[in-house]
Amino acid sequence: MIKLTLIDGSVKEVAENTPAFEVVKSLSQGLAKAAIAVKLNDTVCDLATPITEDCAFIVLTAADEEGLRALRHTASHVLAQAVKRLYPDARLAIGPAIDNGFYYDFDTEEPFDAEELKAIEKEMKRIVEANEKLERFTLPRAEALELMRSKNEPYKVELIEDLPEDATISFYKQGDFTDLCAGPHAPSTGKVRAFKLLSATGAYWRGDSNRKMLRRIYGTAFASQDELNAHLAQLEEAKKRDHNRLGRELELFTTADVIGQGLPILLPKGAKVIQILQRFVEDEEARRGWQLTKTPYMAKRDLYQISGHWDHYRDGMFIMGDPDAEGEVYALRPMTCPFQYQAYLNRARSYRDLPLRYDETSTLFRNEASGEMHGLIRVRQFTISEGHLMCTPEQLEDEFKASLELAIFMLKTVGLYEDVSYRFSQWDPNDREKYIGTPEQWDEAQNAMQKILDHLEIPYKIGVGEAAFYGPKLDIQIKNVFGKEDTLITIQIDQMLAKNFGMEYTDKDGVKKNPYIIHRTSIGCYERTLALLIEKYAGAFPVWLAPVQARVLPISDKQMDYAYSVKAALEARGLRAEVDTRNEKIGYKIREAQMEKIPYMLVVGDKECEDKTVAVRKRGFGDQGAMALDEFLKVITEDNDSKVIW
Repeated sequence: MIKLTLIDGSVKEVAENTPAFEVVKSLSQGLAKAAIAVKLNDTVCDLATPITEDCAFIVLTAADEEGLRALRHTASHVLAQAVKRLYPDARLAIGPAIDNGFYYDFDTEEPFDAEELKAIEKEMKRIVEANEKLERFTLPRAEALELMRSKNEPYKVELIEDLPEDATISFYKQGDFTDLCAGPHAPSTGKVRAFKLLSATGAYWRGDSNRKMLRRIYGTAFASQDELNAHLAQLEEAKKRDHNRLGRELELFTTADVIGQGLPILLPKGAKVIQILQRFVEDEEARRGWQLTKTPYMAKRDLYQISGHWDHYRDGMFIMGDPDAEGEVYALRPMTCPFQYQAYLNRARSYRDLPLRYDETSTLFRNEASGEMHGLIRVRQFTISEGHLMCTPEQLEDEFKASLELAIFMLKTVGLYEDVSYRFSQWDPNDREKYIGTPEQWDEAQNAMQKILDHLEIPYKIGVGEAAFYGPKLDIQIKNVFGKEDTLITIQIDQMLAKNFGMEYTDKDGVKKNPYIIHRTSIGCYERTLALLIEKYAGAFPVWLAPVQARVLPISDKQMDYAYSVKAALEARGLRAEVDTRNEKIGYKIREAQMEKIPYMLVVGDKECEDKTVAVRKRGFGDQGAMALDEFLKVITEDNDSKVIW
């Protein structure tokens, strides 16, 4: 008999090889009806899986994250089956579940349009109504290749060919459709009740821009129609906040095909927001003991060979000339660390010099894949609040804590703190080519970081394989309005590159030692931060960040001189103001200012000119009535200086 430990801690005994679904039925008929998959110890499995050993046994429904993921994976197979029925010549690539739904990539002559998506969705509903059972079977590698070749599925063949010779390959069959897949899946297509196809786009095979462009269809699925409807409503709200649309409408940034993908142009308003952020960050870092450096945008490959970037990051770099040629070859910098190390090496160092904190507002260049480009969030040229700190082992925890406190201070000030999560990014010992250093060095660095994070009570998730090639890091993660997660801020511990560069300090005992290095950003990439702020506030920036903080709206030309005197008074306080000089009705001017998300609108007519007042309209609060100019100056100055968010 097999012993199953249930979620409530009780133990149930069943015969060996009992299918998981039979166990679920014995627990509850209602649970069996809702079940999507089971979790045996830490592995999510199909309901048809036979139980072969003692284990923890958890039933997963679509209300569970892992159960919902299995349901969405099944939805991707329903999508693929529908496409193959309607377009028999389409070739299948991959179709995984993702955080907010699923997608499938197809090789077709033409992209899918909106009408075709409707037809595909209609066919999916027929497949769901048929409630076809998903059956898993396995084949030896040779037979798996023969099956996929007979079906003329070259992408599946390529995937199988990448597997070991002795691999056993799994497939799932549903009705007239069979797909190469590791699973797990829902027991039948009828479980996929609440779903919606969302969009069609292009995607390179295996994310390689040198490979064929495939046709990707995105969709989503939920446990119920109500949840699906709520998600679709959320997507509509996300579209309204999408920085890629809103940033252009508000004239914060633009792009040009003749310049290139991932190379946005910041317009005056967007450039002003980033300038405000940069000045704020640099001043705050200086207050906390960071010293500003300015380093070159490029260097010879020799520098990157010492740091390891040439071997471990070359594909992500813009290289001038043939990278394999003899003589001098230059590359634009993808990060600043090896440049700032030269500042450390400028003279001999002792323990009295440490900690030594260098910061820089760095423009960096990374050769991102074209399929990864998205507005300001992922670009090929960007500016970052970068810093590198050299310290002794005894100083490491305090300096790491101070770097984290700086990042949290920045996040709270701009209003993003409540939206972030933490990831402890570790190396993958099974992918040795990706990393430098020995297992012992990685254990030492990761143990040091874990001790610090646990001591600081940071609620982190672990990301194996997400470390930098030279050390572990704390990634502060954030999602955009569509749920796509990116790293906003990172703090890394590095005990390897100092030795590579010959960076030393003379300790109290007279012995030369290599310092620990902390790589960190304080507010991350400015372009990405701007994108997230646009989405967070739907373009209505806090007063201190607004490119225009107040707009003066004269009712007629007679008030123009007074309007300009109000503007001058605001500018004398270091505030950003402008006058709407257009020959338009005041209602139109107010609506325009509201559309442009101006925090304060100051209407001035004859009475305001006579009384030296302004009629104040506050964004989101409406008419605030007349206010003496001096009184209003105090109000807006307080809003600006306190960096209040409303």
